[in-house]
Amino acid sequence: MYQPNHVKTSAEFPVPDTMRAWVLGDPDQLTLTTKPVPVPKRAEVLVRIDAVAICATDLEIIHHGPPALIQGGQPFNKNFTPGHEYMGTVVALGPGVDEYRIGQRVTVEIHAGCGQCKRCREGMYTACHNYGLNYGDVDKGHRANGFTTDGGFAEYAVNNINTLVPISDEMSDEEATLVVTAGTAMYGLTELGGLVAGESVVVTGPGPIGLLGVAVAKALGAHPVILTGTRDNRLQIGKELGADYVVNAKKEDPVAAVRKLNGGKGVDYVVECSGAPEAVNEAARMVNRGGRICLAAFPGKPAEVDIAHIVRNNIYVYGIRGEGKSATHRAEAFMAQKRFDATKVHTHTFALEDLPTALKYARERIEDAIKVVVKTHGHAALNRVAAE
Repeated sequence: MYQPNHVKTSAEFPVPDTMRAWVLGDPDQLTLTTKPVPVPKRAEVLVRIDAVAICATDLEIIHHGPPALIQGGQPFNKNFTPGHEYMGTVVALGPGVDEYRIGQRVTVEIHAGCGQCKRCREGMYTACHNYGLNYGDVDKGHRANGFTTDGGFAEYAVNNINTLVPISDEMSDEEATLVVTAGTAMYGLTELGGLVAGESVVVTGPGPIGLLGVAVAKALGAHPVILTGTRDNRLQIGKELGADYVVNAKKEDPVAAVRKLNGGKGVDYVVECSGAPEAVNEAARMVNRGGRICLAAFPGKPAEVDIAHIVRNNIYVYGIRGEGKSATHRAEAFMAQKRFDATKVHTHTFALEDLPTALKYARERIEDAIKVVVKTHGHAALNRVAAE
């Protein structure tokens, strides 16, 4: 039985010595195998993963490799387990940890900064200067679960205490996996954008971050909140999450429509979540002079940008990486207060052993999948297997 030295465990939450974990071989090749259960060190805990959501970045890592960086290079054939949007239960405490208790439910941020570089000391640990430079030596430098170290497509994972967000028993496992997504939107709207109540906001792209960006913007008091996209059913979900107006970019010019909806003038802030080739230029023409743009998507290839327009109009452009400055804690508070219903973006649930099918649903948007969740423990996974 799992009993590492100087690690606190509990008979109420027994931990095995080994666990099931999906491992990435060649591109797009995942194998369900057995790994040793990892051991938490100082300022770390062992989390029993109860549920993990699939992110578009997971699909990119499994297929292309970047932005994962394992042992200084591509993540393929290195016994690497991807997956980063997970939640679970604390089942073991590393030496000296008293901030959390065994049995406590948590959701998990991705990044644990090195805590030493300039950005980490500013609280911008998602922009840690040591990202990817530890090459597997997690005692030195930044770590990002599912990017530079093993992630959540497994039964257990080790996390730094700074990456944990406590959640109540009233929040479902599936909803808890969405806290990080909402936290990313929160980070872009507050820390980077400086959104204040009453400002006008456009969100482009009704994916998970875009839809929860609408919800967070509305909860923060933005008005009007406008969502643009190309799928009417997703735009409808955006309305349910608080969008005052929606624009189908296939049916009308989104720039003209946004300006018309905001009284003929541009908006104060655009959160770009589509990654479309012309998205940056369209965003620059949606904002008013002196407005702000947050880029939250990873375009597939470099885009041509009309920099002269941005300069002439004194437009501020921010790139956002993840859920920095503890924005997930505020996002969780909003969700716990039912300020918005994040579960509207959760569409499908699968068991851990069905991960390849879950990835297929997410990749191909089968049955218009938005957020697909994989359950490792809990009644939802068991019920699904029993039903089949």
